[in-house]
Amino acid sequence: MFLMRIGAPGAEKPAVRASGSDYVDVSDLVADFDEAFFGGDGAAQLAGPVADRIAAGDVHPIGDQRIGAPIARPHQILCIGLNYSDHAAETGQAVPAEPILFTKSPNTLVGPDDDVRIPRGSTKTDWEVELGIVIGRRTSYLASVDEAAAAIAGYVLVNDVSERAFQMERGGQWVKGKSAETFNPAGPWLATPDEIPDVRNLSMWLDVNGERRQTGNTKTMIFDPFVVVHYLSQFLMLEPGDLINTGTPPGVGLGMKPPTYLQAGDVMTLGIEHLGTARQQVVGPR
Repeated sequence: MFLMRIGAPGAEKPAVRASGSDYVDVSDLVADFDEAFFGGDGAAQLAGPVADRIAAGDVHPIGDQRIGAPIARPHQILCIGLNYSDHAAETGQAVPAEPILFTKSPNTLVGPDDDVRIPRGSTKTDWEVELGIVIGRRTSYLASVDEAAAAIAGYVLVNDVSERAFQMERGGQWVKGKSAETFNPAGPWLATPDEIPDVRNLSMWLDVNGERRQTGNTKTMIFDPFVVVHYLSQFLMLEPGDLINTGTPPGVGLGMKPPTYLQAGDVMTLGIEHLGTARQQVVGPR
């Protein structure tokens, strides 16, 4: 199943992608794709009614409607840094022995085609295509990596936008460079695990102004999604609807020679196999 949220910011309605550019409206069945939905195994309960509506032809074209992030604002956005060995190399940092954890403000979450705003004082705003994991049940102290799969509600395309000067030159941890408004576009949909043949082998890419910057595959992750969820559960209580960004492959602006960063007017397009594509235009500071 492919979960979507369609509508103006703050007024999105839950939907399920039917096929192509059509969707099934499920706003009469669920309030939102939020903690209550994921914690209550909502996707499994939607399967029958959605199939019935598709069979009856009760579908609608997306058309020019805005697509929002496929999940409501989560309790937390957790991020794994340097999770691709070749990305660590391009940034001049060692391959980590354990997952590097940092957080991102939940209010960074926006839709897949919403604008990305450069923050005031920024000179080094960068792009990062990533696989996002959405947690499906309250989870802590998983006994094994194998148990992690049951805790995952689905996967989503994200862009972990980063301001490198704020992140690396202003002291402290990375959160300052990760949490500006609009810095976490997500979507167009959340794919439930049964829709993904092999989450450890998904191709991914990102272009800036039509030029390829990132090409990667989740098979080169240092810590795969199940390892990441198991690891985090040893330290944190993961809540239904939480989002985990799992790291980016090489090709970020920081790693270019010379380093190259986003400017107002630039356009990022990105995608992950089975998770759709997104397009974000960069706009200047408020």
